Amino acid sequence: MKAAVVGTGYVGLVTGVVLARLGHQVTCIDKDPEKVAKLAGGIPTIHEEGLGPMLSACIDEGRLTFTTAYDEGCPQADVVFIAVGTPEDSEGKANLTFVRAAAESIGDVISGRTVVVTKSTVPPGTNRKVKQWVADKAPAGTDIAVVSNPEFLRQGSAVYDTFHADRLIIGAEDIRAGDLVEKLFAPLEVPVLRTDLESAELIKYASNTFLAMKISFINEMAQIADRIGADVTKVAKGMGMDRRISPDFLKAGIGYGGSCFPKDTKALTRIAEEAGYEFTYGKATDHVNDQQKNLLVEKALFRFGSLKDMNITLLGLSFKPGTDDMREAPSLSIIESLMEEGANVTVYDPVAAEKAAPLLPETVVTANDLKESLDGSDSVFLVTEWDEFKQMDLSMIASLCSQNILFDERNVFTEEDVKSAGIEYHSVGRRSVYPEEVVKTAAYYDKVQGL
Repeated sequence: MKAAVVGTGYVGLVTGVVLARLGHQVTCIDKDPEKVAKLAGGIPTIHEEGLGPMLSACIDEGRLTFTTAYDEGCPQADVVFIAVGTPEDSEGKANLTFVRAAAESIGDVISGRTVVVTKSTVPPGTNRKVKQWVADKAPAGTDIAVVSNPEFLRQGSAVYDTFHADRLIIGAEDIRAGDLVEKLFAPLEVPVLRTDLESAELIKYASNTFLAMKISFINEMAQIADRIGADVTKVAKGMGMDRRISPDFLKAGIGYGGSCFPKDTKALTRIAEEAGYEFTYGKATDHVNDQQKNLLVEKALFRFGSLKDMNITLLGLSFKPGTDDMREAPSLSIIESLMEEGANVTVYDPVAAEKAAPLLPETVVTANDLKESLDGSDSVFLVTEWDEFKQMDLSMIASLCSQNILFDERNVFTEEDVKSAGIEYHSVGRRSVYPEEVVKTAAYYDKVQGL
């Protein structure tokens, strides 16, 4: 089949490449000519494992092209996907400006029957608007069908997730259109759920908000564990052994970030409000996540009393490993808080440094490697659990840093790891660990035991 994909961000680019890999003829459309030129040359514009080689292969085999012109892809396509951004507006709602612009641009160039599939995360009722926006620009009498086909990709593993999806959601009133989309993805051999438009739209918001809620819940448990001397990792393991709960998304840390969970949780809260219902879970989930971001800054303040003129190293900038996405990255809030306290901040990220650079204050120093970032540091914050950091020799902290103190915001290391390295260690929802040579005075112990 022939498919057009409007938008070449995380969702659009991965969708286009995967469809081409499945044997379809795909044209990806984006308004940014520089981006289109890079992609046409086989250069990925996002960091996703496995995407680059697949992109190049599909281009070389003639199944994947890129353009800025809608009329080069949409008129001849069996299916046209809309995969543009729906950023949060000032009221917390999904901004549909880009979706509408894409729909109208599609309408400008089509004439025969067209199936328009919305991949973008949109509020219930949007696909009906999309149909009208397309129709308003298309010739009178054009046969237009719309399908809601939300994506459930994790950044950093988006290609894998597409080929190993848990389900394919197809929301459609036009049976033929739904059948066409199901046939398009049939080679993936994943379970299919057919629904109405509104249910498909709501499934995406409900899924993301529920996962965000699990993260906030375990972070609340971490707060309790901190206060009573429990180990939140063992609590999470015990909970996850219950098949009704599962261990997924029960990892305490500094909260969630990225382009989906923060935006979608707020949007679902607004959707509920507009429907006349107060969605208290959504508000609570956001509140917990916001306060969690600066948890270890607060712990550092409690530990040191003041951070003024201290040299602090942040390991990791992207909101999660496997991606260079900086949207809603907790690192940005942490850097802001540290600088407000007068700290000198050095950062290192093996992948996201270039994307992060325009977002960082001018006084932040970006190191070129791990060793450089640790040299002379008074304290280290592990923010993103890249493999390089998970596998690092902790003795580097003891040998390179002026104070051998690690604040692990992702609970990467075990008590045995840090004890053998002889460093002071503070994590989330677990007891702190101190080297044997720490001054063992009652006053010191009283000060640090609450960390």
